[in-house]
Amino acid sequence: MPIAVDIDVMLARRKMSVGELAGRVGITPANLSVLKNGRAKAVRFATLAALCEVLECQPGDLLRWEAEDAHTEDAPRGVRADA
Repeated sequence: MPIAVDIDVMLARRKMSVGELAGRVGITPANLSVLKNGRAKAVRFATLAALCEVLECQPGDLLRWEAEDAHTEDAPRGVRADA
């Protein structure tokens, strides 16, 4: 997925655990883990705002776009180039 999640970076900078962040944001540690590991399909703006408030950062500090490699870009949508 071309959206990379950098929650780990902000957790390290703030010296905060996943459990502490989850509790302060109001989501389960399991759901935060899904988001943190890039497995989430979507994130609610309210959750993103809460993450930013607790971590004292901007959305761009948590999420960034990365271009996919050339092989993937040439493949039809929904088809993996390495399949």
